[in-house]
Amino acid sequence: DEDIIVVNKQFGLVTHPGAGNWSGTLANALLYYDPALSALDRAGIVHRLDKNTSGLMVVARNEKSQKYLVEQLQNHSVDREYSAIVYGHMIAGGAVDEPIGRDPKDRVKQAVLISGKEATTHYRAIDRFKSHTHVKAILETGRTHQIRVHLSHVGLSLIGDPMYGGRVRFPKKASVELKDALLNFKRQALHSKKLTLTHPISGELMSWKAPLPDDMLGLLEVLKKFDS
Repeated sequence: DEDIIVVNKQFGLVTHPGAGNWSGTLANALLYYDPALSALDRAGIVHRLDKNTSGLMVVARNEKSQKYLVEQLQNHSVDREYSAIVYGHMIAGGAVDEPIGRDPKDRVKQAVLISGKEATTHYRAIDRFKSHTHVKAILETGRTHQIRVHLSHVGLSLIGDPMYGGRVRFPKKASVELKDALLNFKRQALHSKKLTLTHPISGELMSWKAPLPDDMLGLLEVLKKFDS
């Protein structure tokens, strides 16, 4: 509408221009769509998704909306629900309440650190498989790589995430189809599925859902087949 844009971001798309990615980013696309966004800090983008995470994001179209959305994010009143497919058979859901900061051994990575910023992720199983789990994760805070770091911290690293998941792992007696699916899943299996917020101008509570992308749906089908 006139005040906000909600985007279902494809994976592989960088949010902000930066080293090595000066064009072809979400910010570039937004400025093409609405040149007036150039008057706003970061083209109205108030939170971001990693390059290889897909799904819902909200963008402000004016200063009033931007200020209000930033406040909602800081107050943790924006509900953000993600779908992830992880290694490991999860028995029960829970919460990870561990501070996150830049990894002192690797400046590109984040890590659970006593000196980090507070971070809380709630998670529960949507679907359990023999050696993997389809997980719902809800962010209370929005730290860089938060879900990837937190789930890895509790032994549930994301499929396709070499940064926090390590090498590809196969379950015992894995089928050729499952091995292929795991080897060829080239991004972290993470999707921003649902976004709920208070509209910055109307005050109305609004919610959006973005269905799982084809690559994650395909992976779930292979996992179901292996379990049957």
